Amino acid sequence: MSDLHHEKHLEAYIVQKLEAQGWLVGISADYDKDYAIFTADLVDWIKQTQPAKWDKLVALNGDNALKVLKNRLDQALEKHGTVQVLRRGFDIAGCGHIDVSEAAPEDQRNQDVLARYAANRLRVVPQLRYHHSADFEIDLVFFINGLPVATVELKTDFVQSVEAAKQQYREDRLPIDPRTKRKEPLLTFKRGAVVHFAMSDSEIWMTTKLAGENTFFLPFNKGRDGRAGNPARDDGEYPVAYFWEDVLQRDAWLRIFHSFVYVEKREVVDLKGNWSTKETLIFPRFHQWDAVNKMIADAKAKGPGQAYLCEHSAGSGKTSTIAWTAHDLVKLRQDDGTPIFDAAIIVTDRNV
Repeated sequence: MSDLHHEKHLEAYIVQKLEAQGWLVGISADYDKDYAIFTADLVDWIKQTQPAKWDKLVALNGDNALKVLKNRLDQALEKHGTVQVLRRGFDIAGCGHIDVSEAAPEDQRNQDVLARYAANRLRVVPQLRYHHSADFEIDLVFFINGLPVATVELKTDFVQSVEAAKQQYREDRLPIDPRTKRKEPLLTFKRGAVVHFAMSDSEIWMTTKLAGENTFFLPFNKGRDGRAGNPARDDGEYPVAYFWEDVLQRDAWLRIFHSFVYVEKREVVDLKGNWSTKETLIFPRFHQWDAVNKMIADAKAKGPGQAYLCEHSAGSGKTSTIAWTAHDLVKLRQDDGTPIFDAAIIVTDRNV
């Protein structure tokens, strides 16, 4: 059988498109399996944005500076998770606070913030080997300043459906190795990549928690004529091309991790009456991400006084869409820092 339709060609095409959009392309050999980081990007980010702190780290620790950095980062990731570390950074004794990324500035007044935002390093690594004792490879892994934020398993409908990618995550991408009992940091909930995408050339599904056969996927599709899936493209592109054209566009991708992703905590009770806190990593579904961005972009361009109708079906995440929109509205600024909205008032018939 010809291999023209195999996923390796889709993978190479995506990497090519991302590189043209300014993404860096890495190789698996430069990935640190023990800490689940792309070390060079983390170090380069710190050197460029916080040179005095890097110099102090080296002065205090000499040749052990990199090891101290990795160990302290690992502790922060284990305790707080990738999302919080990306947004809030972590501390190193003697060096102070280390920022790990910079969110897009709300206005254009602070040139230092603009420079740090421009310094964010986005990298894709194809065929990443993450396991010590087995040749397990993930088709694509995305990093922000050295920290992994997303993985992708690719299939092509000509050979296998997106269901095969889901099954691969459930069977082969386990957060704990069943043989060695070693925890895999890249695949660990909260500690590792934030989201995992199962993708074919026509559909995308996602999960934020790998749990073997209990792994649950949600669609990340645009919808097609009121039904599931994605519409065909008139330009001959893959139906899922919006993923690298829009979602993985540099500003959009950084915005997702600074403004959209969050950890939801809920108190739950089991059958025996025992209460516990359940944590869920919330990554926006495409319709949520698209709706918020369209409303915010229009409100920024036209200002207050416009009316919008955003329709959501039952169970499709209305509450999160409302919250994301409200938070973004009160953060909107003119280039000189003047707020576009003074407040956001939410009127709801729910007790949540």
